[in-house]
Amino acid sequence: MADALRAATKGHALEVAAAPAPVEADAAPVQRQARSERPARSGQTPRRSNKPGNGARREGQGAGGRGPRRDGGQATPAAPKAPPRPRHPVVEKLAGLYPALFGDQPLPLKRGVFQDLMAAHPDAFEKGELKVALGLHTRSTRYLNAVAMGQPRHDLQGQVVEAMAPEHVFHALVESFRRRKPRDGEDLQLKLRRRIGMAYIASDLSRDDFLAKVQVKDEATQAMLAAAMQEVAEFDAKAEALATAHAASGKSVAEFADMYGMHPAAVERHLHRAAQAKAIAARPAAAPAAPEAADEDEVAEPAAAKADDSAAAE
Repeated sequence: MADALRAATKGHALEVAAAPAPVEADAAPVQRQARSERPARSGQTPRRSNKPGNGARREGQGAGGRGPRRDGGQATPAAPKAPPRPRHPVVEKLAGLYPALFGDQPLPLKRGVFQDLMAAHPDAFEKGELKVALGLHTRSTRYLNAVAMGQPRHDLQGQVVEAMAPEHVFHALVESFRRRKPRDGEDLQLKLRRRIGMAYIASDLSRDDFLAKVQVKDEATQAMLAAAMQEVAEFDAKAEALATAHAASGKSVAEFADMYGMHPAAVERHLHRAAQAKAIAARPAAAPAAPEAADEDEVAEPAAAKADDSAAAE
C-alpha cells in the first residue's frame, strides 16, 4: 500500500515540488587563500602576479579592460537594446491619470470602463480615439499577462468589482504564450499545458462546464487543452487515492507525509483538490450557457488569439 501510494503521487506535473537541498558552500576560495598564505621555500623567489592591480600590466592593456586582440582585430561591442515601442498617446494619458490600471503592470479593467471614462472625463477624450486606445491596451502583452494570472477586474478607483471569467483567462494564456520566444532549452508547450491545468482547477468548474465556456476551435489549441485536462484527470485520481489513505490512517498531515516520504505541502494540495473535486461532483448539473461576450471597448480577452501583434504590443 505504501509503495503504491508513493508511486501514484510522486513527480506529477501539478504536484508541489519538495524543498530543494541546501547548496554546499564553495570551498575553492578558502583553498586558494590557504595556498597564497604558504611561506616560500628557502631560496625561492615569490612569483609575481600579472593580474591588474597586483603588478605590471600586459603591454597595451589599460586599467579599463583587455588590450588589442592578438589577431589585430577589435572586440565587437554589445548590440544596443532596441528602445521600447512608443505607446498610443491616449494610453499614455490614461497611465498618467490611472497609473495602477494603465501603468507598466496594469490591472484588468471592469466591463463598461469606456463609459466610466467618458463620464469621468467628458472633455478629455475623443470617443473614437479612446476606443482605439482601450483596444490597443487590452490587446497588449502586459495586459494579457495580467488576465492570464487570473487577476480580478477593477474599476477606475482600483477596487475589485468581479472575478475574471475562466474563458478570458484561458484565451489570454494561449495568446500570451503564442507571443513568447523560448529561451535555450525552454519548453513553452509544457509550461502552457500546466498553466491551463492550473487555470482549470482555479475555475472551480466541472470538466464539461469549463470546456463549454472556453469554446476552442483550432486543432492545435484543442490538442493542448485535451492534454492539460488529461493531466488534471490523472492528478485528481491520485488525489482521491491519497485522500482515502489519509482518512484511513488517522494521522495528521505532517505525520502522514513523513510516513509516505512526501512533502507536507504536496499532501495538502492533493487533499484540497480531492475535496474540491468531490464538491464539484456533488453539485446539480448547471444549465448550458453561452460564453460571456466582451464589451464593445474590450475585445482582447475572448478573441485574444486573433489579436495582431504589431498593433497590440506596447
